[in-house]
Amino acid sequence: MIPGSFDYVAPSTVDEAVRLLAAAGEDAKVIAGGQSLLPVLRMRLAEPGTVIDLGRIPELRGVRDAGDALVIGAMTTHYDVQRDPLVREHAALLALATDTVADPQVRHRGTFGGALAHADPAGDLCAPALALDAEMVIAGPRGHREVPAAAFFVDFFTTALGPDEILTEIRVPKFTGWGAHYEKFNRVAQAWSIVGVAAAIKVAGGRIEAARVGLTNVAATPVRAFAVEAALVGAPATAETIRDAARHAAEGTSPASDGNADADFRRHLAQVLTSRAVFAAAGG
Repeated sequence: MIPGSFDYVAPSTVDEAVRLLAAAGEDAKVIAGGQSLLPVLRMRLAEPGTVIDLGRIPELRGVRDAGDALVIGAMTTHYDVQRDPLVREHAALLALATDTVADPQVRHRGTFGGALAHADPAGDLCAPALALDAEMVIAGPRGHREVPAAAFFVDFFTTALGPDEILTEIRVPKFTGWGAHYEKFNRVAQAWSIVGVAAAIKVAGGRIEAARVGLTNVAATPVRAFAVEAALVGAPATAETIRDAARHAAEGTSPASDGNADADFRRHLAQVLTSRAVFAAAGG
């Protein structure tokens, strides 16, 4: 199908984008890489009066070192996140999860911030951001504010972003020296996760000192597997210990049943994939 008509604007600064968004009101859509919005426009599931393109704002791109954290511009492409040496050294989980996103064409166009703002529960980047305690920096008419990932993902395709706000950057604490792995189950290559597990594990002397585990597509939002983390910390990094801890993976989840899998199968997948992801992250 052909999208409905709309006004197109391409600001060159964040302040200009915020002003344009406020002026357009709720009858506006922000476009980042376009990998989610363009199909929606073509199917006329959304017919905005104005589309605001963030692609010409240079300050929204790139990765920089901010001491105890990395700062990733919201318009940084998946391709650039994958290959950035700072990300690979200090937030390896993000690079590994991004490796699984769609195909090379999408990774060259899609953006890290766009994927987070879209908040698809089957998307592969929200759970890693949650597991790493990422913080979203948001710009709006009232200035800037920071929202932790745990509060950013509100519901199905819904975030803490207001209709007059823009996600500008993501602050990710450094997890230097941690093992990491992203394990997903999908029926065909390059598809969304039926279930995915993001794991970051710190091992010393054969024991697990710290653990972060996030789950994809077992609820309306990404969730932390806190029971798994608690069972892992202080335990030996063995296959048996990890398998026992992974049995807690489905606790607190509310998976949906759909054409890809029913809720019980998703709970089972959560346990199996958690065991695999943690074992790999722990160096197994």
